[in-house]
Amino acid sequence: MNFFDVFGLPTSFIIDKEKLHAQFLQLQSQHHPDTHSSKTTKQNADQQSAVINIAYNTLNYADSRASHLLELVDQADQLQNSITDLDFLELAMDFRTELDEATNEQLPTLKARLDEWLDKLGQKFHQAYNNQQWETCILIAQKLKFLVKIDKDLSKQYDKLATVFDDDDLYV
Repeated sequence: MNFFDVFGLPTSFIIDKEKLHAQFLQLQSQHHPDTHSSKTTKQNADQQSAVINIAYNTLNYADSRASHLLELVDQADQLQNSITDLDFLELAMDFRTELDEATNEQLPTLKARLDEWLDKLGQKFHQAYNNQQWETCILIAQKLKFLVKIDKDLSKQYDKLATVFDDDDLYV
């Protein structure tokens, strides 16, 4: 199943994330099981809602969107291989160390750097995909997976710091 079709988006790495989110909300409101009365239509709506959720979560993140695009052209079988680009791994591990040691003042700068890195890789993936350079796409998709994991960890750092900050406010 082409998840881009679910949301009426072109099959492309570069997507309009605002349109994706708007379409997601609209489709969920149409297919939410609670909006249907009969048992059969509720079950059907439940299945459709699950597909919509999976499609949204796949397209919302660069790594899973890249993987999905490669699956659509039967090129995803090597995605589970280890990253062999040692320079990338060294940079990523250095970034990870910076993140682990970062103060809350440093997080926005790290987030901006990571977003720029993800954007550059995304552009490279988009170009390689359009030129059907599958090996390059696979290597970039592996890197995207690694960086998206770091991005999620960075978001957890923000949440953790926000919780600590909010808890402190309770005792003032």
